[in-house]
Amino acid sequence: MTVKTSEFQTSIKTRIMYSLMSLGVATPAEAVAGVIAFYIVDVKNLPTEWFAAFWFFYTIYNALNNPALGYLSDRTRSRWGRRIPYVLFGGLPYAVAFALLFTAPFDGRDNPVGLLIYFGTAIIVWEGLYTAFATGYYGLLPEMFGNYGERTDVAAKMNIFQTVALVLGAALPPLLADILGWSGMATVLAVISVIAIYTGYPALFERADLKTDTSFPFMQALKYTFANRSYLTAAGAQTMRFFATGSLQTGILFYLKYSLKVDEGLATVILGIAFLVAMFSLYPWRNWVANKLDSRRTLMLANAVMILGIVPMGFSPNINFTYVAAAVLGVGLGGLILIGDVIIAEVIDEDEVKTGHQRAGMYFGMSGFLITLSGLLVSSVFGLLMPAFGYDTLLEVQPATVDLGFRIFLTVPTSIGFLLAIFLLWLYPLHGKRLQNIREVLEKKKQDVGNE
Repeated sequence: MTVKTSEFQTSIKTRIMYSLMSLGVATPAEAVAGVIAFYIVDVKNLPTEWFAAFWFFYTIYNALNNPALGYLSDRTRSRWGRRIPYVLFGGLPYAVAFALLFTAPFDGRDNPVGLLIYFGTAIIVWEGLYTAFATGYYGLLPEMFGNYGERTDVAAKMNIFQTVALVLGAALPPLLADILGWSGMATVLAVISVIAIYTGYPALFERADLKTDTSFPFMQALKYTFANRSYLTAAGAQTMRFFATGSLQTGILFYLKYSLKVDEGLATVILGIAFLVAMFSLYPWRNWVANKLDSRRTLMLANAVMILGIVPMGFSPNINFTYVAAAVLGVGLGGLILIGDVIIAEVIDEDEVKTGHQRAGMYFGMSGFLITLSGLLVSSVFGLLMPAFGYDTLLEVQPATVDLGFRIFLTVPTSIGFLLAIFLLWLYPLHGKRLQNIREVLEKKKQDVGNE
């Protein structure tokens, strides 16, 4: 018997306020992903090899704390629930720690050890706060919004705000830094983050039947997670996608400065084009693609569009050509950011049917673990590839060979990442009749709880 569901079970105010909080979550994170390497390596002059070596060990720490804090979120019992305490008490420290990342008092030319110690300590503290806070926030998504139509609507709203966060955190920092300095830039973004977080916070709620769902042992949780083919293929595809976009974000400033030989501040324009196109494409992706196909095929198509946008950048003769490529990237990015969290929510639904436990914290935490490993790949490729083309932070003038190096770094790793994401999504089994059965079982479960 098919269970009839309505598209929306929450108010539009709830969906908007929850989505607004993603602006506060994403703005600092996008700034760190987009400009921290440029700030530490090119502005503060930390040797490239030092940065790459530190990033290797930092990434391991970052990866391991994701499942640990995700599992802790699932096990938390408090007067506020399981997820909400991490949002309520983590938002302000998260923003403050971000601002401190860009106030390094040392320069790599004079005191590289001091710079590395300050930067290393600051980013480890920041990342731990981010993981706890973001796991609590994203863990509420499948709980607050129970069906595919509602989730795609929330995802579209979230990603409109996250697109603004991309503009603020990835596109504007070079421009803001020219005006306010790097510390001033980070302070402005931290204030915006805090305002967005605590404006949206009153909309959060947890399902009453899940507030005490804390009894799943850790080793058993790991076993069920890594034995889940749906999860491994979906999270693997997300990992490859973040490897690709991470390479793009890391390389874009260098590409502009050393390949196109234009002011790196034009990254604001390029990323702004991509992010604004992505924002305006969210509801077309939802209404014309995602709601007619499914999460799997939507993401496969979006990854393919990203390849069409990134490859021409390697051959770009001038900045105007790159602007056009950025618009194509924006179309693909719209599909990626719309469905990324939705597909993981489907995996969480399937797991709840299998195990009887709603383990959003563990799944988003493990996704963070795998996605974080993409950062290790990005830094490793950067650290190996660019010195091979002669890039040296201690040189006043870089050799001409770095032009080709940054073109290759921007296009080849990214294209490989998107192709692997498509392949893993092709293997993703949670679609069609199987997915529909999961949705029907969970809807019946919620109705049964409501009737008790």
